[in-house]
Amino acid sequence: MPRVTVTVSASVDLDAIECYHRIHALSAPVPQAARFAVLRQCLPRFAALFTKFGVEATFFTVGQDLLADPEGRRILGDLAKQGHEVASHSHTHPYDLVRLPRARIALELDQAAQALAETSGALPVGFRAPGYEVNGTVIELLAERGYAYDSSAFPSIPYYLAKASVMGAMKVLGKTSGSILGSPRVLSAPTKIYRPSVANPYAKGNAPLLEIPITVTPWLRLPVIGTALITLPEVVRKSLVASALGTGFFNFELHGIDLCDAANDGMDPQLIAKQPDLRVTLQRKCEALEATFAECAAAGARFVPLSQVAAEHASST
Repeated sequence: MPRVTVTVSASVDLDAIECYHRIHALSAPVPQAARFAVLRQCLPRFAALFTKFGVEATFFTVGQDLLADPEGRRILGDLAKQGHEVASHSHTHPYDLVRLPRARIALELDQAAQALAETSGALPVGFRAPGYEVNGTVIELLAERGYAYDSSAFPSIPYYLAKASVMGAMKVLGKTSGSILGSPRVLSAPTKIYRPSVANPYAKGNAPLLEIPITVTPWLRLPVIGTALITLPEVVRKSLVASALGTGFFNFELHGIDLCDAANDGMDPQLIAKQPDLRVTLQRKCEALEATFAECAAAGARFVPLSQVAAEHASST
């Protein structure tokens, strides 16, 4: 058997399709057929993918979506029983979480924790912020609630610049994205697991919880996330994955929409026009992600949820 040389943690942000309508400032409501597509259609596809490769994953979940969708809640609850981690992605997915009053942020965390605990049987120990943006208040509130880790830092220069460009273009057209650009301090954040500073969560400090950054490549800090791997040419995908595996720890972030079948999951044509990943066939997406996990397995990777990574690093970081 291959020698274990790298740890891989696959995590899926279960953002509902409504979040993407907000990002692109679409006036049309989410079609009824697509309203629960992420939990009902995409989540089972990820479950099948992870089963094939023996992956125990982390699902960052929005609390209110579980309350609105009993079927999706049942699917996620079954996955929790199988060993997957259910972590918090806030309660209502406010992209401007860091701009909210402290009491509102606390409410977002507490309501989400209750919904997730009722679904999985355990309080969440991990958090990822909507839009990847955290501040000292978020870190403080997570620490007060006993969270083991945050995994919001995404120190990718190309991603940040692309996001700024898109939002700038929207502003020129008189549209305002539901998302926010966030602090440029994230661009200099450590790429390895660290304890964040409460004053600046994108710098090392002595907070009681860990920051587990989303993996980027060394030097250029290119994003190695699901969206990139399913849309880029195969040769680029393989290069990014090899680079991520070479770091020793691959925090592989995906989104539920990464396994959306736009042709059959009820997506609005306006959203398809805005989201390049929705114009990729489900077959190609599955092939790209299966190849990625096969390459991880061939490298001798062990697949563990982020909660286990945090537990293993708690005493040494």
